[in-house]
Amino acid sequence: MNRAGDAILDDMRGLLLDLRRPCRVMIRDGRVTGLSGGTTGAAGEVVALPPLPPEHLGCAAFRADHGTRFALMAGAMAGGIASVELVRALAEAGFAASFGAAGLPLADTLAAVDTLRRSVPGRPWAVNVIHRPDAPEAEDALVDALLAAGVETVEASAFMDLAPSLVRFRAAGLDGGGQGRPRTRLVVKLSNPELAARFMAPPPVALLDALAGAGRITRAQAALAATLPLAGDVTVEADSGGHTDGRPLVCLLPMVLRLRDAAARSLPGAQPVRIGAAGGIATPEAAAAAFAMGADYVVTGSVNQSCVEAGTSDLVKRMLASVGWGDLSMAPAADMFELGAQVQVVQKGTLFAGRARRLRRLYQDCAGLEDLSPADRQWLERDVLRQPAEAAWTETAAYLAGRDPALLERARQDRKLRMALVFRGYLGLSSRWAVAGRAERGVDFQIWCGPAMAAFNAWAAGSRFERPEARRAVPVNEAIMTGAAYLLRLGWLRAHGAVPGPELTAIGPDDCLETPPQSPASSPARTPAQTEKRIMDADDIRSFLTTEIAQRLSLSEDEIDPTATFETFSIDSATAMLVMARLEKRLGRRLSATLIWNYPTIDALAARLAEPVAGGVA
Repeated sequence: MNRAGDAILDDMRGLLLDLRRPCRVMIRDGRVTGLSGGTTGAAGEVVALPPLPPEHLGCAAFRADHGTRFALMAGAMAGGIASVELVRALAEAGFAASFGAAGLPLADTLAAVDTLRRSVPGRPWAVNVIHRPDAPEAEDALVDALLAAGVETVEASAFMDLAPSLVRFRAAGLDGGGQGRPRTRLVVKLSNPELAARFMAPPPVALLDALAGAGRITRAQAALAATLPLAGDVTVEADSGGHTDGRPLVCLLPMVLRLRDAAARSLPGAQPVRIGAAGGIATPEAAAAAFAMGADYVVTGSVNQSCVEAGTSDLVKRMLASVGWGDLSMAPAADMFELGAQVQVVQKGTLFAGRARRLRRLYQDCAGLEDLSPADRQWLERDVLRQPAEAAWTETAAYLAGRDPALLERARQDRKLRMALVFRGYLGLSSRWAVAGRAERGVDFQIWCGPAMAAFNAWAAGSRFERPEARRAVPVNEAIMTGAAYLLRLGWLRAHGAVPGPELTAIGPDDCLETPPQSPASSPARTPAQTEKRIMDADDIRSFLTTEIAQRLSLSEDEIDPTATFETFSIDSATAMLVMARLEKRLGRRLSATLIWNYPTIDALAARLAEPVAGGVA
């Protein structure tokens, strides 16, 4: 393609990326050939594309109820990896975000809640409540504390059935004031359609009666809860980091959407449950596909763990930024080790997954630590525990004495449970070593991660996001949503028979962000005068406009009179839009669409645009 053709494609791409403005695209013989100011003609069909800003993707009710700009939620990551800093940054920018309370002491969670309430009041944040089948009383205590602290939104995960704690949280926000509209919001993350159906229906009357009878909710709250879905939002989680069933989103999401529609028909007076898509959401293509399938919102996860604000070590963030497609593995989970639950983790650069699987086999084969073979015991004490097994048990017992005395007493009577707790101690510490960046235990790092991380790294290659120190949660998530809106805009062209080429479909992170990428070296501070967006003087602008118009009209630059009106050159509206888009890019600021008509010659327009502008639209 010649230079003029390349320029036209660049301009088309720029105008299509200007998602807040409408544009008209010319299609001929299945190809996008340019932009047009008309509707039809010999040159081909003209498709009018309305504005599609990323803030309009997904469900308006989700954005309204949660108070967000975007239909995107950053899901919780346990152990405070979804940190206060991460949640605060995203909430301030208009994204919903969930604090990773799982595995933290209750006091730490409440301290985080207090910080968030003070620093981002009224903003869209949540706290994660993870299912604790081994300690239901701790689960209840967390919900009690969150209600007492005034937390309005809980993101529940790893639940295998309805739980009284979740029913109580949801019902506690019902007072009849807003026609049964809850003051508390329950977002449930799951990967089982049958379980989804139960959360999209009202809680069982027997459970509500039991809670009311015990004084945990009022009779009025129980009556209202019986008329509403238990969850306001259900996040369908496909293959992801940490706990995952590895289900494909393209199969799971449509099933749950159909179940939601059936549930809505049975509760005509209630607001339908919103359905979100999680697992693999780290690129514009993934987000666009989820919205195209009908998702009301999308949830990002693994990608946020590699961001600057995440509550994990810089060493882990560097490891995550290098993850490729074959660098993940499944390993036994610490929290449900005896049940055989697994989590998806990074295997590149760590031996954790293999060691954890061997511990699981030893648990299945032996009745206690005393039954380990000499070789297995040597491996356990030398490579895994790095101390005698008896010393590891002493440390575990001391920990349990303050956290769960009843479990400690059971373990003293049960050799197999005692062995499981020692093994679980290693599994639990391995994630903490990773968070703390304990380099001497780097081979034992447990880093929860899904394939979304590999997809994001591939997308970010060569962009500002390639370096982990440049990954900040807000621009990362904004780029994903902006790119998704752009790709969905291209989808409208496909619906009209066009096949956009790679020059239009290949969209990178830097294309999706308004601010230019920063160089690794920090830039010096600028004075107010230096921040004025003036890159070209009048002569520069005059020369630029002369060259652009000459190229598009196939004239020599000598034939372009800068004092003649644009009308004398027979410039149509499409060509004018292309020229102004190129000039916007060169000047680095937004230009009014009426400038070319208000200043109808090259000289007049160049003089106007050479005037200093401190910001905004010229």
